[in-house]
Amino acid sequence: MSHVLAKSAYKSLEERLNRFPQGAPASDTLYKILAILFSEKEATLVAQLPIQPFTTKKAANIWHMTESEAQKILDELCSRCVLMDFNSNEGTRYLLPPPMAGFLEFSMMRTRNDINQALLGELFYQYMNVEEDFVKELFFSTETRLGRVFVNESVLAADNKVQILDFERASQVIKTTDHIGISMCYCRHKMAHVGKNCHAPVDDICMTFGGTADVLIRHDFARKVDVSEGMEILHKAYEYNLIQCGENVRNDVSFICNCCGCCCEALVATKKFGNLHPVETSGFLPTLNADTCIGCGKCEKACQIEVIQMQEIQGKKIPIIDENICLGCGLCARACPNKSILLKSVERKVITPSTSVHRVVLMAIEKGQLQELIFDNKALFSHRAMAAILSAILKMPPIKKAMASQQMRSVYLEKLIKQNN
Repeated sequence: MSHVLAKSAYKSLEERLNRFPQGAPASDTLYKILAILFSEKEATLVAQLPIQPFTTKKAANIWHMTESEAQKILDELCSRCVLMDFNSNEGTRYLLPPPMAGFLEFSMMRTRNDINQALLGELFYQYMNVEEDFVKELFFSTETRLGRVFVNESVLAADNKVQILDFERASQVIKTTDHIGISMCYCRHKMAHVGKNCHAPVDDICMTFGGTADVLIRHDFARKVDVSEGMEILHKAYEYNLIQCGENVRNDVSFICNCCGCCCEALVATKKFGNLHPVETSGFLPTLNADTCIGCGKCEKACQIEVIQMQEIQGKKIPIIDENICLGCGLCARACPNKSILLKSVERKVITPSTSVHRVVLMAIEKGQLQELIFDNKALFSHRAMAAILSAILKMPPIKKAMASQQMRSVYLEKLIKQNN
């Protein structure tokens, strides 16, 4: 009986996670992961929490307990970063982060003794690399992508440096944020527990920014660094031939990971399903000067997603680059000893969301889940009824097409979000 109740608690938590656009498909492996990160009681309580940020008072009302009792539970959950506590002049607001980028990653961003990280790493590998439903849902369930690639700025020519926008520069994110946190690479840490990690750095390599960094720093899941050290870490990542994958927003980027093609879920997915573009590319593509190419093959070896192949053409070996899959990171140009590969700017019609809120709303529209964000209080029958009505409306083809239109996504929606912040 207790086993059935426990499964029910984690099923409820899974259903709560999937009310958010970045959810987690149901799986016995997922329930085992959740059982490591949450007690049965915690799973039952967290499953009741709203999607929008909430106060201690709100949690206490939902849980039918005193504020002091609720505060104790919230503090415990936040100490493990399965909940996040954001401080402002208006007080503390709490938020259940998505599984990814969120509490699943946080659990492996430092070495811990309070949970079995070896078992957790094995379960993550099973859930993400073997079963794959989670990865497909994360990267392909919406047109709006969670992450995007930052170009390697060290190889940009002078004219490209003029054209590149500030939000496309990892260095600009580092220089303009109010908090920078450095943590272990979740992906390579996970892979180490199944004996499949590479030799790229694991410690002090992946970066979080702003409010997310502040939370992780306060709870010792990240180390606080200044802009100077942040830039040093970026250049260290360049030296190790890593690709910078960050949050797909223009303002207030919350993370930039320094990724390898063997461990990082986004790049592994790119190698498997490259034509589907799991992450947004940079605004550049490599172009080859075949006359000066010496056929050394260093570009092929440097490519983390294996889209460059050396082929013999008219008696000369030259690299052939699959532009349909290329991320535009610039690693091949950096590896070229003869500067025969240059980056060219390409026209892009992809809309980069303004903020995290804008991105989440776009993803919710595309998944037909906007009602979950609007009618967040599941305790009220009227809200449940309106959510059901909106859900039915959103499934109508003409409405769905209109909600996902370029005009709606890029102009009207962004202005509407700004007015309500």
